[in-house]
Amino acid sequence: MPWSPSCVSSIVMRVTAVVALVTFAALANAGPREQAKRMHDRIAGVPPSDAVLDAMETEIAAGRTQAAALIAMDNPSFYAVTLKNLVTPWTNRDQTVFAPLNDYTATVIGMVRDDVPFNELLSADILYVGNAGLGLPAVSATTNTHYEQMETNGVNLLTGLQRTTQSGVYGTLPAVTAGIMTSRAAAQAFFIAGTNRAMFRFTLLNHMCRDLEEVQDTSRPPDRIRQDVSRSPGGDARLFLNNCVGCHSGMDPMAQAFAFYTFDDVQGRLVYAAGSVQPKYSINDETFAPGFVTPDDQWENRWRRGQNALLGWDSSLPGSGSGAKSLGQEFGASDAFATCQVEKVFRTVCLRAPQDAADRSQVGSMTSSFRSSGYRLKQAFADAATYCMGD
Repeated sequence: MPWSPSCVSSIVMRVTAVVALVTFAALANAGPREQAKRMHDRIAGVPPSDAVLDAMETEIAAGRTQAAALIAMDNPSFYAVTLKNLVTPWTNRDQTVFAPLNDYTATVIGMVRDDVPFNELLSADILYVGNAGLGLPAVSATTNTHYEQMETNGVNLLTGLQRTTQSGVYGTLPAVTAGIMTSRAAAQAFFIAGTNRAMFRFTLLNHMCRDLEEVQDTSRPPDRIRQDVSRSPGGDARLFLNNCVGCHSGMDPMAQAFAFYTFDDVQGRLVYAAGSVQPKYSINDETFAPGFVTPDDQWENRWRRGQNALLGWDSSLPGSGSGAKSLGQEFGASDAFATCQVEKVFRTVCLRAPQDAADRSQVGSMTSSFRSSGYRLKQAFADAATYCMGD
C-alpha cells in the first residue's frame, strides 16, 4: 500500500530534525582542530596545510581565536579568492563577481593586507599596483592591462602588490583623488555618460549598505534638485512631491561633489576639469528650466537632519564641502559606513546575513571593535570567524 503524502512529509520532517540535531551536536562538540579547519575554510576558502592547521589548533586551544584567524589570513587565497569575490561586485553596475581584476579591487585588497584604515577608502590618495619585478605592463590611466595581466599570470596578491598613489601614477592632483571613487575602474563604471548620480548611488549602496529607496525623505527642501527632474512626471505633481523629491532632495546636493569629473570613453580615462562643471550636469535642462543649475562642486549633506540622521554622521565634520574627497570623508566617518563593512564581512565568513538578536548584538560589537582597531578590516574578519567558528 503506497504511503500518503502526509505520511511521507512527516517522515521527511523527522529525518531533517534528526540530521539537524546530529549536526548541531557535532558542531557543539567540535574540538580545536575541527574548529581550526572550519575557520580556515571560511576565511581562505581552501583547506589548510597540516602545519597551518597545527598552528591554528594550538592558538584556539589556548583561547587565542583571533590569532588563529590571522594565521588563516596569511593564505594567498584569502586575498585572491575571498577578498576579490567580496570586492569585485562593488566595481561594476551589474554587481557581478565575474569581472577582471582592476585598480579598485587591487587597492581594497592592498588596504586590507596592510591594515590601512578602511575609513580612508573613499578619500585617500592611494593606489595598489603590481610589484615592479613582476614584468607586468606599466600601470596606465587609460587601460586595465596591468591588472588583467596580473590576474592572467596568477600573481600572489599577498606578496605581489605594492602601495603607491593615484596622483603619482595617474597624474591626478592629490586634492582631486577620493580613494576608490577616483580609481579608473570606478570612473569607468560610474562616471561615464549619465549625470554622475550613479557614482553617488553605488557608493551609497556598496559602502553604506543603503539603496536610494531606503533613504527617501520627502521632508528635505527641494531647491537643489536639478533641471532634468520633472516636477510633474506624467502630468501628476504628486508623484514628484511624494516620490521623486524623496531621493533627489538629498542626492543632488551631495552628487554636486562630482561636478568636475567625468570618464572619457575615447581616452579611456578619468577626466577632471578644475573649476568647470561637466556638461552632463545640464542634460535635459529644459525638463524643468527653473530647476537648480549646478555652478560648482560645493556639496551639502541635508541628511544630517530628518530620518537619515540615523545614519550616524560625524558631528566633528562640517557636513558640507567641495569635491569628492571631502564627501568621501563624510561617508567614511559615519556609523552606517562602519556597520556596512562589518555586515559584509559577517555574511562572507558566516555564510548568512545577521538574523537574530544574538547576531545583531555581535555585529554591534564587531563594529565597535572595527573602529577601535583603527578601521582594520582584518579585525572584522577575525571577529566574525571567532563568532561563527561553531556554525
